[in-house]
Amino acid sequence: MSNDATFFRQQALIQRTAASQATLENVRVQSERAAASWEVMASRAERTEKLRSDRQAKASDLDLPVVE
Repeated sequence: MSNDATFFRQQALIQRTAASQATLENVRVQSERAAASWEVMASRAERTEKLRSDRQAKASDLDLPVVE
């Protein structure tokens, strides 16, 4: 798991905690939306890291230069 995905998941946890402690409905909803957004970013970061790793492995198998 990449550091970015870990950071994003930590932020989602912070927002879920804020949502559970919120006394105002609008604050709770905003925090829940933020948590969902952080989770999406984490998923994208994990997918990107996997695709990058797969591309590097394929390039290494074919002895091609890796393009970043």
